[in-house]
Amino acid sequence: MPFRISPASLSLALALLLATLAPAGLAQAMRDPVTLNFVDADIGAVARTFASILGREVVVDPRVKGTITLQTDKPLLPTVAFERFVETLRLSGYAVVDGAGVLKLVPEADAKLQSDSVSQQPLPGANQVATQIFKLQFENATNLVPVLRPLVSPNNIISAIAGSNALVVTDYAANLQRLGKIIAAVDVPNVTGVELVALRHALAADLAPVVQRMLDASSSSTVGSAATGAAQPAAEGGFRTTVAAETRGNALVIRAGNAARIQLARDIVERLDQPSPEGPAGNIHVVYLRNAEATRLATVLRAALSPTGGSGTTVPASGTPVTTAATGAGAASSSSASNTTPVQPTAPPSTGGQIQADPATNSLVISAAEPQYRQLRAVIEQLDGRRAQVLVESLIVEISADKAAEFSVQWQNILGTTSSSVVGYLGTNYSVGGSNIISLNTGLASGTTLPSTGFNFGVGRKIDGSYVLGALARFFESSGDGNVLSTPTLLTMDNEEAKIVVGQNVPFVTGQYASTGSTSTSSSVNPFQTIERKDVGLTLRVKPQINENGAVRLTIYQEVSSVQASTASNSNGPTTNKRSIESNVLVQDGAVVVLGGLMQDEYAGNEEKVPGLSAVPVLGNLFRSEARSRKKTNLVVFLRPVVMRDAAQTQALSMDRYQMMRAAQQAAQPEASMLAPLQGAPVLPAASDSGR
Repeated sequence: MPFRISPASLSLALALLLATLAPAGLAQAMRDPVTLNFVDADIGAVARTFASILGREVVVDPRVKGTITLQTDKPLLPTVAFERFVETLRLSGYAVVDGAGVLKLVPEADAKLQSDSVSQQPLPGANQVATQIFKLQFENATNLVPVLRPLVSPNNIISAIAGSNALVVTDYAANLQRLGKIIAAVDVPNVTGVELVALRHALAADLAPVVQRMLDASSSSTVGSAATGAAQPAAEGGFRTTVAAETRGNALVIRAGNAARIQLARDIVERLDQPSPEGPAGNIHVVYLRNAEATRLATVLRAALSPTGGSGTTVPASGTPVTTAATGAGAASSSSASNTTPVQPTAPPSTGGQIQADPATNSLVISAAEPQYRQLRAVIEQLDGRRAQVLVESLIVEISADKAAEFSVQWQNILGTTSSSVVGYLGTNYSVGGSNIISLNTGLASGTTLPSTGFNFGVGRKIDGSYVLGALARFFESSGDGNVLSTPTLLTMDNEEAKIVVGQNVPFVTGQYASTGSTSTSSSVNPFQTIERKDVGLTLRVKPQINENGAVRLTIYQEVSSVQASTASNSNGPTTNKRSIESNVLVQDGAVVVLGGLMQDEYAGNEEKVPGLSAVPVLGNLFRSEARSRKKTNLVVFLRPVVMRDAAQTQALSMDRYQMMRAAQQAAQPEASMLAPLQGAPVLPAASDSGR
């Protein structure tokens, strides 16, 4: 049984909330989900509660009176909960207007006078009252007013500005977006007639494409008959008749070049707008989806119809629950970790409820009465829109510089003669600055030891018929520069994770077993090893989310790893060098952001010397060995997201990269040779032939 909140207790709770909510915790409160449970609560008190949560000032018109009931089954973000509150107010005849930074709660009839939001672009949101200006290029604004007036809410207005040929419409943002699509469809050149045809039985979203195809077919047959000299209807000046669906009023907006084409469209609509046939299949409808995934959309619709909310779980024929909705970024990252996941077979149709999904045809089978089907069809039209795509370009720039310098003087001498019983020994040898002089003497004869890299100057002497090194001086200096640029690129849909891996699948020993000395001749032991393979190279995993203000929120994981060459043959497995970044960033469309990097400057110096003698100026260098090295590494990762909102942008990007690769192949053609008969390397076909 729901807990009822009286206006007095609600006001007390609001006062306590305002007293305890510090400015530092206000931002956190706006991010924390809230659960709504208002039963017969005063509208003004509920509005002030939302204003305190959102950190906004609210003004309630004295004419706004009454109570509302607003409950949710699960926690919602404050902004989403506020939208639910505004939707509930619309049912009571009130509206919330954002003007001069203040939320105004007024009667819906006065909302058009209080709104300060005026724009010429589509407005975000759905329940905000705003004013939008539609500038027309071809159609007369005055002629469109009577056609569009029935589509505007009764308490809002639509007016024509004859001087600038524009329409001024004040309405809810969701309805303004629908009107914008209709105006764009009818505001085309060479058109003289526009008509709104209301439907009685059929749905506008279903009937519009059928009528459009029939009108296009009739235009094609008329054009084709010109060669035979047959009679033709009045010419349309090359204009194609358009039919747009207005789902809110369940009507068709028809635009044609002359009255004859409009009458033809009306005749087609009249014949098709018939009641559903009686019979057992009269309440079963099949809806083919264009962009959305049938299984996920069926889960969303079933949850919307359920009075207690849906769990997002469907039960296939096997009886095992399968979660079809996304479970968050963590699950998405886990599912994409494997690179060898086989392609899954087509899922069976989901069962349970009045909405079924057929994955094979990506369609929905809806069992519902006509009024409920109309509501579902309107929701499907909004959810089955083309989703934008995001091109994510990542730039990994690594610049390294290595420098080393070594200097060493070593000498050895024997005091006395070989015939003496006592022989003196004097000299220096170091482990820094190249090969040790003693090791070099013993290894030169057998060839196992070679002089160090660099300039070597030695003095030898003959002892017992053999030459040995008496002194060795070495000078060495090296420098190395590296410049690596990697540009992994990914194209993925909005709110869908994508991953690219470029590298090697390296084996790592995780366990082994072998016999350690069995004395039994009858027993046999099979030694074995367990090996795990891991990706080593470049990995980029990203999940973009497009916001309404044009920014893109990116969940990113990027890794650059390599096998250390000196450990490639180790018995315990190689050692890998790894650099990874895992972050969440917010980037504007087309902007470049730096994710992070590594700035490393390393210096090392080693010196060995003879005490006292090495301090003598100039001559002291004969009694020392020194090595110095410096290594600088600059590694920076950049990222640039570009939103692809339509097929034209995606096609332009694809053709640009296609031509770039084709030009690179043409530039890499081998030179002609008379001795080798094979002259040409493969080249991509021209763009006009690439689809064959």
